[in-house]
Amino acid sequence: MSFTPSPEQLHTLLHEADAAARSLVRRMRLPRHDLEDIRQDLITDAFARLAAFDPARGSIGAFVATVMANRATRIMRRVIAERRMFGFEPMSIDAPLMDGDAETFADTTPEDAGLGTLWGQSSRGVHAAITRLDVERCLGAIDRRDGALCAALTGKSVDALAAEGRGSRAGLYRRIQTLRGTLLARGLAAA
Repeated sequence: MSFTPSPEQLHTLLHEADAAARSLVRRMRLPRHDLEDIRQDLITDAFARLAAFDPARGSIGAFVATVMANRATRIMRRVIAERRMFGFEPMSIDAPLMDGDAETFADTTPEDAGLGTLWGQSSRGVHAAITRLDVERCLGAIDRRDGALCAALTGKSVDALAAEGRGSRAGLYRRIQTLRGTLLARGLAAA
């Protein structure tokens, strides 16, 4: 059933939204600039529920007051949850930790305890991508012959490579040692 409010009923709806929004801002000690957003949220929710209004059961003022009280409670719960998660006043991650200190909150937060992890995102994908880029950069710095040796070593032992005729065991071990030094100098440590 559709319901279109009269101008008087619309005035009542707007008055109730204003009163509920001001009350919520005051009770939750929210900034004044949130008042319009909360008022708009309350009005939108009330308009979405106007189809359920039955004039035979009560006045529109009582209906709207109940709808807005319920919506205000949901907004209040969301604000409380955000305050539990982020604190009463949000802090910039670029703000210095202490007066005169150049270190910021972002400098002290490890990647796996960052904002993405806070919201449930895994940082493993980021670490895998960074590792892959580091390996590609380092492998680009070595010569082709050593790259082929690295590829061969992923599936075979030094003994098997020596048996295939890719060089003596001692020669392969020397190349691996030199290769480890080169990769370490480029920033890629052995796993």
